[in-house]
Amino acid sequence: MANASAWLARLQRDDVSEADALEFESWLAESPANAVAYRRTLALWHEYEAAADAVLVELSAANRPVRTLARPGLSRRWLVGGGGFAVAAGLAIAVMPSLLAGPAIQSYATGKGQHQRITLADGSVVDLDAETKLSVSFSRGARRVTLADGEAIFDVAHDAGRPFTVAASNHVVRVVGTQFDVRNRHDGLSVTVARGKVDVRPAKAATSGRAFLLTAGQRLEIDGTGLERLSAVDPQETFSWRSGRLVYRAEPLANVVADLNRQFVEQIEVSDPELGRTPVTGVIVLDDQASVVARLSLMLPIRSIPSGEKLLLLRK
Repeated sequence: MANASAWLARLQRDDVSEADALEFESWLAESPANAVAYRRTLALWHEYEAAADAVLVELSAANRPVRTLARPGLSRRWLVGGGGFAVAAGLAIAVMPSLLAGPAIQSYATGKGQHQRITLADGSVVDLDAETKLSVSFSRGARRVTLADGEAIFDVAHDAGRPFTVAASNHVVRVVGTQFDVRNRHDGLSVTVARGKVDVRPAKAATSGRAFLLTAGQRLEIDGTGLERLSAVDPQETFSWRSGRLVYRAEPLANVVADLNRQFVEQIEVSDPELGRTPVTGVIVLDDQASVVARLSLMLPIRSIPSGEKLLLLRK
């Protein structure tokens, strides 16, 4: 329990880093007991948060510092009873500066060809695709994420008291505990659900657009003009980028090239708009760029030639 408390305090710091997240993930993987202890500690912390205002008022009225919460004069029953409230209050001593200062914002970004997995303070796991920008802000009553650009898979820890929201492309995705993918790129927004239910609606009530309740196996796509399309999909096809594969079904070549340009430094250019509209159906394995382009030329009547610092795709 002590290690779990230390981890909760550590992940609340303003300067928490990617290295901290990786070490935390490693600690969770060491033993199932670690994950159990962390969930229990987190539950106690939420219990404290629910009564934090009353505790602070009491402390202020008594004109005593926070450290006297655990002074020897208090009864053992109060220290360990009440559903663990005193333990949670003691845990709060370590993170009280963050609580009083308001929720800290953690920002993450990936470059070309980079994927990153982060474990958030609530135990939720997020996988970031290449060229993705994401920020996280947790408070007493909410877990807020902003996906400014890119694509991410969210595996959200259940917490009925703190909804998890993802803001992207003037829409808000709201969940309690589920697994889903959000893609926010120049060509539009898409949300794909693998587990649970997800509510997607415009960020502002006055904004045009409907609210959707998505269930497992559904995808909502909203293009740049606001056109909405709901369809049934295999979520694992959408999630395949996480394992180095891109799955397409009648996707325009221009969109496929845009995805590939996020994975490789050398950029690919389609010679003309008509060629860019050619539909692509198949699986592209993301190993090295030369192999990817070679396989693409087997799927379509195209060829590639060097053009300055780029590769140009032409009709055969």
